[in-house]
Amino acid sequence: MPKNEALSEFLTSKRAAVSPTVAGIPETGHRRVPGLRREEVAFLAGVSVDWYVRLEQGRQVTPSESVLAAIARILRLDDAERDYLFNLARPTPGLNNHSTKRSLVRPGITRMIQTFVNQPAFVLGPRMEVLTGNELAWALLADFPTMAPGHRNLLRWIMTDPSTRTLYVDWAIIAAELVGVLQLEASANPDDEEIAALVGSLSTSTPEFRRWWATPNPQGRTAGTKRFDHPIGGPLTIDWEAFTIPDDTQQTLFVYTAADANSAAALSLLGSWRASQMTSARGMPV
Repeated sequence: MPKNEALSEFLTSKRAAVSPTVAGIPETGHRRVPGLRREEVAFLAGVSVDWYVRLEQGRQVTPSESVLAAIARILRLDDAERDYLFNLARPTPGLNNHSTKRSLVRPGITRMIQTFVNQPAFVLGPRMEVLTGNELAWALLADFPTMAPGHRNLLRWIMTDPSTRTLYVDWAIIAAELVGVLQLEASANPDDEEIAALVGSLSTSTPEFRRWWATPNPQGRTAGTKRFDHPIGGPLTIDWEAFTIPDDTQQTLFVYTAADANSAAALSLLGSWRASQMTSARGMPV
């Protein structure tokens, strides 16, 4: 049976990042490797050294939830990293049922976000496909509804559209985090053909994606701050919140809020600009 290379690389890198003193182990003498030794992780987790070595090498073992929870605690994993560990070490059959199903957003969600005032909002699917949004979201980011269906993907757009590298002030950070989000999703759905196709496409077209994908960095989606330098709205900073749609946990609603008065004014300007665009597109006088 092939080795679980992703699990091996993840455990090795996380073990190297934890100092013995943080784990409660006194440092004595020179250590040849950074972080914890394998035997130290095994001791703290209450398993044999041979068993942990086989787990870290990605060989076929079946860890219990309690042992994985102990390893996650020892390696100081956050929630996303813990989920990633469990997904890789204890894959659950059937989680990839959505791979052949096209997500449809409940009409009430779409109507709700259309009523938001000065708040860009949109819904993403599990592979970061853009499912719906309001006009201010399209004004701030890109006009996703006009793109070909296969290209309405936030990660694909950020990685392949050159304009995003100036739109996002912290482009590299944002892009790398989104790659980590896809890594977490892929760990839960290893047989998802659409994820595999997206990874393959971006790996061949974008050197940064190829480099980030090779290094496990699973990310969750909860909240944060983004800085933009928009060609129309100028500099602005937004705070964002992510909400899982209750009746479809594969969909995530993102709501952006201006972080300050200048950013609020910039969003208002973008809203007016988008409305003017829409009016012109209908052939009506502005």
